[in-house]
This record gives sequence, C-alpha cells and structure tokens, in this order.
Amino acid sequence: MPNSMSQNEEQTERLLQSPYEVRDPRITLEGDMVLGPETRRMFDEAIGAMRYHKIIYSDWGLGAVDPTGRNMVLNFYGPPGTGKTLAAEALAGTLQCPFIHIGISEVESKFVGETAKNISVAFKSAAVAGALLFFDEADTLLGARLSSVTQGIDNEINAMRSTLLIELERFEGIVVFATNFANNYDNAFVSRIRYHITFELPDLDGRKRLWQRLMVPGIPLAEDRDALIERAAEASKGLSGRELRTVMRTALPRALVANPEQPQVTWSDFEGAIADVRNANRNVGKQAHLARSSDAEINSSIKLLGLSNATSNKQG
Repeated sequence: MPNSMSQNEEQTERLLQSPYEVRDPRITLEGDMVLGPETRRMFDEAIGAMRYHKIIYSDWGLGAVDPTGRNMVLNFYGPPGTGKTLAAEALAGTLQCPFIHIGISEVESKFVGETAKNISVAFKSAAVAGALLFFDEADTLLGARLSSVTQGIDNEINAMRSTLLIELERFEGIVVFATNFANNYDNAFVSRIRYHITFELPDLDGRKRLWQRLMVPGIPLAEDRDALIERAAEASKGLSGRELRTVMRTALPRALVANPEQPQVTWSDFEGAIADVRNANRNVGKQAHLARSSDAEINSSIKLLGLSNATSNKQG
C-alpha cells in the first residue's frame, strides 16, 4: 500500500502550491506606526477582541449564540498615503503572525470564473499558513452586487462577490481590507466587517512624530533638529505620511547636489521639497471622486475579471 501523507505534510504541500507569498512582518504597530488617537483606540479594541477571543466566546459562552464570530474582519479606510497598507503588515507583526498581501492584479484573471477561484485559494492559503489575509484596493472586490443581470459578465461579477461572502463566513482567521473608497462597499460586506478603522491625514502632533522618525540622526542638518521638525510640521499641513516621506526623499539630494563634499541639509531644502509636492498635487494626476457611477463600477469589475467589453457583450 502506498504511504499516506500526514496532515501536516498535506498542508505544507498545499501551501507550496499556493500562488500567494506568505511573508513575515518587518514592523509592528507599537514600534513603527504613527497613528492618530482615534485610529489607535480602534486598533486597541480590535487587538483586545482577538487576544481575549477564547474568554469571550468559550468561557463566557458567546459562541453559543454567535457561531460565526470565529474570525476577525477589519476594514482600513481613508485618504491615500495615510498608512493603511503598512498598518496591515504592522498588525500582523503585533500579533506575531505571518501575512499575505493581495493586490487586485493577483486575483484577477483573463479566464471566466477564475477570479472567484483565486479568491478561494487565497483564503485556503491563509488558513494553512495561519496568516493574516490582507486585500488592498478592496473597493473593487467589495462593490455592490448587480441586481439586473443582463450579461454573462454580470454573472461573473456576482459569482466573484458571492464567493468572497462565503469565504468570509467560514474563514476562522484574520482578514483586513483597505480602501480609499469605502463608500463603494456593498452593505452585505459592511455588515460582516467587525471593525472599520479610519485613517486620517496627520494632525500637527502626528506630523511632528512623523518628522521625528524621518529625520534620522545620521542626516547632516545645518540647523537645530528640533527647530527643523517644528517648522516642517507646521509647513506640511494637509500632507499625508507618504507625502512627507517623498519630501524627505527629494530634500536630501538637494543638499548633496549643492555641496557634494560637505553637504548640509537646510530648511530651504525641506521648504522647496514641500512646495514641489504641493505643486504636484495641484497639477499632476486627477483627484478621484468617492462616488462612482454604476457604469464606472461595472467597468472596474470587468477589468478585475480580465474581460473586455467585447467579451462581455458576446456572453450576453
């Protein structure tokens, strides 16, 4: 008789066959993230719910009336550049578990029906690895299901979203969604998310803390470090953490270009870089609107499924 594989060996084999990378987190919430007070409060509550899950559901008996509460589904929402993606990795680091980061391109398929299957594989991979499962740009996945189904592509969109709902119901791990467009979520998904954690542009105190982290000790500053942090925090009002990082990335080379032999970073370097970021925000790219038309959402879903309009018309 052939030797049968042990359960652990079978899980390892399935994991090796998964197309999704299981990674160890490099950061933690407490050590590496600058979060606003409300965001921090919501994280503390969510982490507490996870850490005391056994007490609440087993010892106190909530599991008898809430059998689907075995998982934890969170949604990170807010403007671009406010740290949502980093926070998902940092949450995994705080919980000391691996994570799987999934972008839209990793689940979309040019083959009809394959996107739904890819979503199922993602959940299975996370279950085998004991990993936090993170979906970036989740508004495309969690958009409203279509009520007037007239084309084959409509069926595919609904099948994909139905699969996601089913997987969320039976998954027993941690799922995190992140979006810049939370208003596009279907209510069926909203009701299954336990914590909606808001990410906002940093206030003055948040900007000071971000600049404190960015101005690492090795940078040769021409002025007092604390004074520069104060000025930079005041001058960068309205910028996201990502944009502050861009300021730092462009300010430092200015000093080297000006004096390669003995560079010193001055306030004018930071001031010029902040002005450049603001100028780019005004003149480059197009600000997306939170509310999308139904046609725009359908086109987004068609792209997600890897199908062209011609294909969808053919299937109608």
